[in-house]
Amino acid sequence: MGMVRNWKVRSSRFAQNPGVLCCVFLVLLMAAPAASMEIVDRAPRVLILYPYDERIAATTEAGEAVRNRLRERTSGKIDIFSEFLDLSRFPEKTHIEKMARFLTGKYADRRPDVVVALGEESASFIVTNRNIIAPGAQILVTGFSKSTAESMRLPSDVVGVFNEYDVTKTLELARSLQPQARHLFIIGGSADFDRAWLATARSDLAGRAKNYETTYLENLTIDEFVDRAAHLPPDSIVLALTIFKDRTGRNFIPREAIKQIAATASAPFYGPYPTYLDYGIVGGNMVTFESLGLAVADLAIDAVAGKPIANVDAPQTYIADARQLKRWGLSESDLPSGTVQWFREKTLWEQHWLAVLATLAVIAAQGVVITGLLIERRRRRAAELESRVRLLELVHLNQSATAGALTASIAHELNQPLGAIRSNAEAAELLLRGVTPDLELIKQILVDIKDDDQRAGDIIARLRGLLKKRSEIDWTEFDLNDVINGAIQILRPEAEQRSIVVSSLGVTEELRVRADKVHIQQVILNLATNAMDAMLDVASTERRLVFQTRLTKESKVELSISDTGRGIPSEKLVGVFDAFYTTKPTGTGLGLPIARMIVETYAGKIWADNSPGGGAVFRFVLPLARNG
Repeated sequence: MGMVRNWKVRSSRFAQNPGVLCCVFLVLLMAAPAASMEIVDRAPRVLILYPYDERIAATTEAGEAVRNRLRERTSGKIDIFSEFLDLSRFPEKTHIEKMARFLTGKYADRRPDVVVALGEESASFIVTNRNIIAPGAQILVTGFSKSTAESMRLPSDVVGVFNEYDVTKTLELARSLQPQARHLFIIGGSADFDRAWLATARSDLAGRAKNYETTYLENLTIDEFVDRAAHLPPDSIVLALTIFKDRTGRNFIPREAIKQIAATASAPFYGPYPTYLDYGIVGGNMVTFESLGLAVADLAIDAVAGKPIANVDAPQTYIADARQLKRWGLSESDLPSGTVQWFREKTLWEQHWLAVLATLAVIAAQGVVITGLLIERRRRRAAELESRVRLLELVHLNQSATAGALTASIAHELNQPLGAIRSNAEAAELLLRGVTPDLELIKQILVDIKDDDQRAGDIIARLRGLLKKRSEIDWTEFDLNDVINGAIQILRPEAEQRSIVVSSLGVTEELRVRADKVHIQQVILNLATNAMDAMLDVASTERRLVFQTRLTKESKVELSISDTGRGIPSEKLVGVFDAFYTTKPTGTGLGLPIARMIVETYAGKIWADNSPGGGAVFRFVLPLARNG
């Protein structure tokens, strides 16, 4: 049981670097005589003696550390035996004698080369019975202090890994976390071991306890411990030792008893053993059971190798339960320097640093991509703006070219109302010279003059629309039928001069689209003038230009412009909209590409085909401004 009292908190640093322990004890044993041990043609045998049963976490953890280290350092070429003496529940002399006889017979043909005794009781047992159970074996002990070893009067050839439990250091940990505390409670059970622990605490704390109102809670039942702990003053420090038995003689595993008492306590608990962590204590000054096991296993390896070995002191450290610090509102900044925190929630960086780095890298990459996209978007917008300006310039040039091509017919058409105005004005002048002017007739002449003036004004307005230059697109919603009719009015004089019959068919209801009205009119004029040019070699009686509209299923309007010319060779249909492609001797090859750019600007589509009855058909579609 001394093993439980004297072992301290687990230190993962020592556990992961057992070579540190080896270096320590190798320095200490340079002058020690080598053990005499001869092992021929067999694997070394190590017997591990546990003082209690397998439920005691302290000895179980230490024993597992011994077994794992022995297998690791020998690559499994070692025989390991374990025995649980159960001396806590069966401390009687008769049980001890029976156990000694049993083990003597059991290992008669397999004598251990090394015996590792975990705890004070196991050490006493094997020292007393070594000559019958393991004669000639190296005895290694651990789990208690050097002072305990001296009081046991262990033989000089028994080597140990000793741990010194200093209850005052655990009190120092508590004081650093609770500087305002005024009460100190020490809890211990009623077993002989518990009472011995309480006596040690009274002696060690005699000087330090003067700063507190000190109370020893002992010789109580488990229920009384729970009740007293639940009503402690808030400014209290509680040191929990061991409770193997309560006042009624009921047996306990110490950490289970401490867990039950601390669960409803009104003040923080501190303790000497790492097994108490996760069972309700805030922390303490401890030695880990794993580090003890690793150190004693290294001694065993050196012993079977014939190397000199000597006593080793186990490392101590402060260990705290991060969850209990949070429960009691204690600041981790008040912990003594070097304190190890168990159960501390790792930060996002500690838990997922690789994922965080990857995420940051992805975010950074995304940032670069987004920045690049924004720059590209800005460039694209600038390019689109420049492209739009160029489109407007091309459209204007094309409009000017169309107006130039139609100048003769427009001038002819304009001469008609101007000539009528002149004739009517001369007639009115003659009437006014008469003796009795016919005023009614003069009024009618004036009405005719106004009508002819309006006709001339409309012709000039249409010409102005063709020649007007703008710096941006004028998005408007309009009826496509109106634009078609306006284009026909512009084309009619030229068509009449060429003996071309112009007709319009299709949907009579409104066909509202959203675009630049002048641009769509220009597309129609381009396609129509090309159609009229395509009929120059056709007999004048066969020249027909037809405008036809229809609605598609996709909520779009389609306009087709067909002629009765020779048509387009099938191999040329795909390339007619390419820049600079033309079949006219004086053509620029820009009219149809400009028409395509305009239509596509307004989410439309344009294409060419041949009519079954002869001649070419140019079609384009635009989305309706309103569906349904």
